[in-house]
Amino acid sequence: MTGITKACIIGASGKLGRYMVQHALDRGYEVVGVCRPESVDKLAELAERITIVPGRTNDREVIGRALRGCDGVLTVLAPWGMDHYASGTAQAVLDLAEPGARLVFSCGWHITRDGQDVYTRRLRWFVRIFGFIARLLRVVDLDDQVEACDRIFRSHTRWTVVRGSDLEEGESQGLPVWSRHVGDPVLASNLCRRVDFALFMVDALTNDALVHEAPAIVGRQTESARRHAAASSPLASPARAD
Repeated sequence: MTGITKACIIGASGKLGRYMVQHALDRGYEVVGVCRPESVDKLAELAERITIVPGRTNDREVIGRALRGCDGVLTVLAPWGMDHYASGTAQAVLDLAEPGARLVFSCGWHITRDGQDVYTRRLRWFVRIFGFIARLLRVVDLDDQVEACDRIFRSHTRWTVVRGSDLEEGESQGLPVWSRHVGDPVLASNLCRRVDFALFMVDALTNDALVHEAPAIVGRQTESARRHAAASSPLASPARAD
């Protein structure tokens, strides 16, 4: 296990980011949050407990300043716009993080590391149609998020890419269950509480078993996770299902 004292959260003002900030503070970490200048107000309740660095997350000067002295980095890979926002953010983190820092990135199930994930027809069509419309409107570029993750997978840094299922709000159900590949029956419920996605991200900072892994996660109390737990109790580990 790797100790963390100072964590940078890139994309701190979003729903997932704010949950990560709170989990990191609960663990006693010094927290630096990066968010777009127009979103700083979303962190008002936490402003006295964290350092806020306003700026675009693909701005290398902003990221370099924010990462100084951080031994853990949590990054929301948001594929906004058509100017390589996600890949620019990922590359800045990979290049500018402190040597040996623990890097954890978030994305969706549509990302695959080795091509062995098995997707439902519904998910394939959703990604295809949503991706097409979003690119047409020039608001989101899913291909750039794929490029961002490919760069991470090729990196020799101490990375983890956490792939989230559909998200919902609600009280924590505990640390999510994970598998290396979408299509594993344990993931069939395709649902996770957003607060628990954030919990998994923060927990990954000190879980060396997740270094160079791309876990796909599902809520611990979902039907598929409980079915798996009943069939193979106890679980191999608190977070691993396969």
